[in-house]
Amino acid sequence: MRLPGLRLALCLLLPSLGAMAPASARPERDQLDMCGMTPSFFEDFADFRVVARDLGGKDVGGKAAGGKDTAGKANWIAHTPWNGDFGDARFADPGPDGPFAVDHGLLHITARKMANGRWQSGLIAAGDGAGHGHGERYGYFEARMKMPPGPGTWPAFWLASLRPQGDKRPSLELDVIEYYGQFPETYHTSLHLWTHDKATELHGGSTVSVRPDSLVTAFHDYGIKVTPQTIGYYLDRRLVWQTDTPKSHVFPLIPLVNLALGSGYSIENTPNPSVLDVKYVHVYAYRPGGHCG
Repeated sequence: MRLPGLRLALCLLLPSLGAMAPASARPERDQLDMCGMTPSFFEDFADFRVVARDLGGKDVGGKAAGGKDTAGKANWIAHTPWNGDFGDARFADPGPDGPFAVDHGLLHITARKMANGRWQSGLIAAGDGAGHGHGERYGYFEARMKMPPGPGTWPAFWLASLRPQGDKRPSLELDVIEYYGQFPETYHTSLHLWTHDKATELHGGSTVSVRPDSLVTAFHDYGIKVTPQTIGYYLDRRLVWQTDTPKSHVFPLIPLVNLALGSGYSIENTPNPSVLDVKYVHVYAYRPGGHCG
């Protein structure tokens, strides 16, 4: 999510995996195997708490849905841990006029044009720049979401290494889904391994074909399974792409969800407002020899 031009060029050059087939037509080996996965962090938005937090991990304000005080109690921050916003909408802090709302256990992240003509939207990250958060080095991460329709929308569910400030070892970024609203028949998955100066050390990915508009008319499960050997990307718990786990992957991975705009595409005709709906974000730890089923 940090270098949209590079990532976009890469994704557009990658081949499609073909149209999504009915579950009965897909090979059994593509089904997700949850053997060894143990629940680690479940966010079902029954008591959603998000704050603005500085890079040192200090809460600097914000309210959860319903106006609850979040100081010292939040599971999410409203910006990336490295304070790096991106896209053509400003990621706003939580509050009465903020981008976050919860209704009957459903999180709405809203992008809207403000009175000054500028867009604001939202991002949530389950970790901060001090290395505090809800992450796992290996495990299964899943979000159930419904995408916003329309050109210029750029929602995503992704993972980032929880790398403390000052640590110069490479960090991993795994984009489980990046959806570009003007292309309703595809979405993108990718892997980036970043050096401490934000250069790309390794990258790869795939373009996944889906039925047109199917991601904006219904909820789907977007998942990623990270093991010491492989990283598998899943749509509704069916494998869509897999790659090797980089040897230099050492940090816990935290989930992030955002509704960005643009990524090089015009937002002139983006619906105002645009809303990303999120039903849950679940994290499982990988414990070989543990629960199977």
